[in-house]
Amino acid sequence: MIDFTVTIGVIGMIFLLTAFALNLFKRVTQDSSLYYIFNIIGAGLLGYYAYALNSIPFLILEIAWILFAIYKLTFFNKKEVIKTE
Repeated sequence: MIDFTVTIGVIGMIFLLTAFALNLFKRVTQDSSLYYIFNIIGAGLLGYYAYALNSIPFLILEIAWILFAIYKLTFFNKKEVIKTE
């Protein structure tokens, strides 16, 4: 039987790898909202996994990943609003 925590970690990993692969194969750009949303969701789920494992370095990495992705998503959305006005 698969543990709930492991399932959350796997789903988070899938989100991050999907964002990476979509960018690598030029299906989305690094300026895409989808790219940052996938990164935020994936890092958040992996952050939960890191917390459950009590892995402080991994948790810090995921928190930083989330914060940078939120910053870029916010900056990107502001830039889009300015362009459309």
